[in-house]
Amino acid sequence: MARNIQSLERAAAMLRLLAGGERRLGLSDVASALGLAKGTAHGILRTLQAEGFVEQDAASGRYQLGAELLRLGNSYLDVHELRARALVWTDDLARASGESVYVGVLHKQGVLIMHHVFRPDDSRQVLEVGAMQPLHSTALGKVLSAYDPVAHSEAVEGERKAFTPATVTDPAGFEAVLDLTRARGWACDVEETWEGLASVAAPIHDRRRMPVGAVAVAGAVERVCGDAGEVRSELVAAVRDCARSVSRDLGAGRF
Repeated sequence: MARNIQSLERAAAMLRLLAGGERRLGLSDVASALGLAKGTAHGILRTLQAEGFVEQDAASGRYQLGAELLRLGNSYLDVHELRARALVWTDDLARASGESVYVGVLHKQGVLIMHHVFRPDDSRQVLEVGAMQPLHSTALGKVLSAYDPVAHSEAVEGERKAFTPATVTDPAGFEAVLDLTRARGWACDVEETWEGLASVAAPIHDRRRMPVGAVAVAGAVERVCGDAGEVRSELVAAVRDCARSVSRDLGAGRF
């Protein structure tokens, strides 16, 4: 059985200590409460402070929880609220489109699938919650890159691998794709990531009108696209309606 890392256990204990009771604690208080030498406690507190998880009051020298923990906490809440708000609307979208539906969020240098509704038929399917998709070639990733400045930076500065001959990898071409996405309010991926598959996605916004994710319909090219090779307009409309509905439930109002 793998052993726990003692320094991480101590850091976690410090954060829990600072989260309860007194808002601010001195070095002696922390060391005494956790049974640590002052030097050990000070070293851990300084590391947590450098990462933004702990702040030190300049006047008293006492420690309190830092803003980075609030940011991480809000991110956790936002993702779980997004999934909760998307449940009904994505189920409706899957039934209406007859295809698989995905909700994705930015995670590191890619798109994290945090909700997946199976295609409503009897075919064998694999749940893809927790899977990662590329930013530059998927419909979800293009939407996030077009509307989220952080995602845009990750996509532009990262490697844009050519998964198929249709993948757009050059900087100018990729920026043109993002311009088009912003202009029409949705993005598509027609065999740019996986041959034989296509998808269409639209952005989801929160109460601050900030992009917090994207919703997409994905399926075989012959079902998602029409005879001319263009994404079917009724699918685009359905995806955009779903994204607007989730956004409204998140407090974004009308787009």
